[in-house]
Amino acid sequence: MRILKISEKFDEKEILERLESLLKKLKEKGLKFSIAESATGGYLSHMVTNISSSSEIFECGVITYSDKSKSKILGVDPEMIKEFGAVSDITARLMAEGIRRIADSEIGIGITGIAGPTGGTELKPVGLVYISYSLQDQITVDKHNFQTSRIKFKQKVLEAVITKLESLIL
Repeated sequence: MRILKISEKFDEKEILERLESLLKKLKEKGLKFSIAESATGGYLSHMVTNISSSSEIFECGVITYSDKSKSKILGVDPEMIKEFGAVSDITARLMAEGIRRIADSEIGIGITGIAGPTGGTELKPVGLVYISYSLQDQITVDKHNFQTSRIKFKQKVLEAVITKLESLIL
C-alpha cells in the first residue's frame, strides 16, 4: 500500500489553491486530463470544475458506478471485473485507460473503491480505493485505505490525486 502524506483535516481553501496551481501547471505543459469515477461519485470532477478556466484542460468526467457502465462506457472487460472484482488494481487501470482513450486526453484517472460504511469484506475492506493514472507512456495504480466517513473518503481521494499529479508533472 502506497503511503502519501494526506492531512487529517480537510482544508477546502488549501485544496482548491493546490488544485488551481496544478491546473495551471498542466495547462503550461499542454496536458489535458479526464476522470472516470466510481467510489467518489463525481466529487473530483465537481471540485475540478470549481476552478475557473478548468474547461481549458479538464476534458471529461464520468461516473461509472455500476459494473455495466464501466464496461459499456469505458470498455472495461466484464470478464476482468468478474475475475478480479470492480474494486481492483486491474479495474482501476482499465478505467483510466478507457477514459483517456474516449476523451482523447493526455492523462486518464480511474478511481474505484468502497466508500462504506457497508460493502466491505475481509479481503476488500471499507475504505479501500485504487486510483490509476494513465499517461501516454506509463500507467500506475496506487492502493489506499481511507477508513473514514463517505465524504471524508472522497476528500482524501481528491487530496491523493492532487498529490500524485503534482509529483507526476513536476
